[in-house]
Amino acid sequence: MTARQDSSDEDSVADFERELAMLLDCLPQRLADAVAREQGDDDLLEVVLDLGRLPEARFAGRAVALADDEVTEADLEHVTVLVGEFGGDNRAGLERTLHRISAIRNRSGAVVGLTCRVGRAVHGSAGAIEDIILSGKSVLLVGRPGVGKTTMLRETARVLADKRVIIVDTSNEIAGDGDIPHPAIGRARRLQVAMPSRQHAVMIEAVENHMPEVIIIDEMGTEAEALAARTIAERGVQLIATAHGNTLENLLANPTLSDLVGGVHTVTLSDEEARRRRTQKTVLERRAPPTFDALAEIQSWARVAVHHDVAQTVDRVLRGQTAMPEIRTLMPDGAIERSHAAAPKNAPPASAMQVREPNGDTPGQASRTLRVFPFGVSTDRLASEGRMSGLSVVTVDAPDSADVVVTTKAHYRRRPRPILAAEGLGKPVYVLRRNTLDQIRYFLRSLADLDTTTDDATVAEAVSEAEAGIERISRGEHSVELAPQSAFVRRIQHRVAERARRRSVSVGREPERRVTILES
Repeated sequence: MTARQDSSDEDSVADFERELAMLLDCLPQRLADAVAREQGDDDLLEVVLDLGRLPEARFAGRAVALADDEVTEADLEHVTVLVGEFGGDNRAGLERTLHRISAIRNRSGAVVGLTCRVGRAVHGSAGAIEDIILSGKSVLLVGRPGVGKTTMLRETARVLADKRVIIVDTSNEIAGDGDIPHPAIGRARRLQVAMPSRQHAVMIEAVENHMPEVIIIDEMGTEAEALAARTIAERGVQLIATAHGNTLENLLANPTLSDLVGGVHTVTLSDEEARRRRTQKTVLERRAPPTFDALAEIQSWARVAVHHDVAQTVDRVLRGQTAMPEIRTLMPDGAIERSHAAAPKNAPPASAMQVREPNGDTPGQASRTLRVFPFGVSTDRLASEGRMSGLSVVTVDAPDSADVVVTTKAHYRRRPRPILAAEGLGKPVYVLRRNTLDQIRYFLRSLADLDTTTDDATVAEAVSEAEAGIERISRGEHSVELAPQSAFVRRIQHRVAERARRRSVSVGREPERRVTILES
């Protein structure tokens, strides 16, 4: 480490200690003294003051009571008088600092609780995704509250100092309270938002008025903001934003924000296409290109899971495959350790087992027992035909406890609440033309015939071989011949090639017949 870096680190520590002292000065003296005594080497995260309860300080890994007497109205008033004005989101701050003071109010509007959260500028906190940010890709950050999304966003603004960066700062949390932004954002400019409900309008204003190359947004949470983000992205501006949710799958399940990753809609396939795919006619597919090119799931201060191609990952999830992001860990010396998330052990390949592919849920094959939620379909017929097809059918009373949901076309068209709930849960939904024995028999046998002879290990190995062959084609080989397999396994390998947009053919005679993957 150079002398200049040492000096910069020392200045950062001194600045933080000065800002922390400003926050403690807003607390009643007895509580400020107690925080100073308790802090030691631990990082203070927040101070919580609730009327009629003991005041509490929360450090990394522990929480302590600051006094033996309860918080009074006078204590709360002491703090609220000294901090900035509370906005429409019940948040306030201290000028030229990154601290956030959030209020809890009673039904009359009086403050009955305060959360005094310590804000930090942590240089290097965006190191795990710095290369992606600098590449010009739009990046969405997701993670649980308190995991460091805003800190990483703030550091991102500083890293992109050479570009025209505009921060849409709804709660003044990124760049601090007051009219002069905090130095932690570097040369980025900041647009404040008068009311949280106007954040989407300010996002558009930033593009139209200030010619940014990059726009940074914190806590996107409404449909209007998602629409504004898509508008900005379509104008060629790089977006760096955070959103509510822990994982990409959470966003897909959130109807308000799913558009950020491309959205989901229901597609009805032709009879021929459904037979070719071996799926139900109604499937879920990505509706549009994602607003964001890449997505980072922030798992801790130093660990992120990166989806480099959001469109590809969403397609995998909707087909029932496991999303396998790159895991990046920021080491103490600044180096980045990379690995890939492993597929769950003993999980059957979705390409082999999926009938309808919303989120990876598939009917259980090992036990040959099928939990069915019937809506407008005879339970007696299901049970009797299930025994004929080799399945033990158990009817259940709610979609959330079912392996699959079955209904008729007439019922499905009316979009009843149980069917909507099933689709929201990602349950496979089978739509029969009518409630007849023939239709029920075909439905059950299509499930029983998915795989009656090939074990999961063989299928998984064949799928891996096909994926490796596709990778070899991508590296320049003209054709790759796979090992001989049964007709069932070959169909799976053909689907793997099809989804990777590669051509494949079966060659040879049984039992040596095999799949060959070709250049497109």
